Amino acid sequence: MPHAVCYFEIPVADLERAIRFYEAVVEVAFERTEIDGNAMALFPRVDEPHAINGALAQGESYTPGQAGARVYFATSSIDDTLERAQAAGAWVIYPKTQVSEGLWVAEIEDSEGNCIALSEG
Repeated sequence: MPHAVCYFEIPVADLERAIRFYEAVVEVAFERTEIDGNAMALFPRVDEPHAINGALAQGESYTPGQAGARVYFATSSIDDTLERAQAAGAWVIYPKTQVSEGLWVAEIEDSEGNCIALSEG
């Protein structure tokens, strides 16, 4: 089993605001749905072996904040992604930093107060 993680949910307080934010920053379109009484916006599904899929999730058990797990989004350019994120209202929490040869990371606070990480390399 190559990956232990197969799915993630990012908690949001305002689903429409979060959709606008992530569509601008990550440049994807979402599929809206409801699962077990919770409003969800699904990231584009990847149907490949060991793919990791996820959603934005709004509901009673979803509380946004920086204290939770970090989700890393791969990008070909952290600089371009940070520019889009800041234009969409994000705060840079951890600036672009080289953590190993050819690998750069950064962290932002999304529209809902979550800490989201970016990875390049």
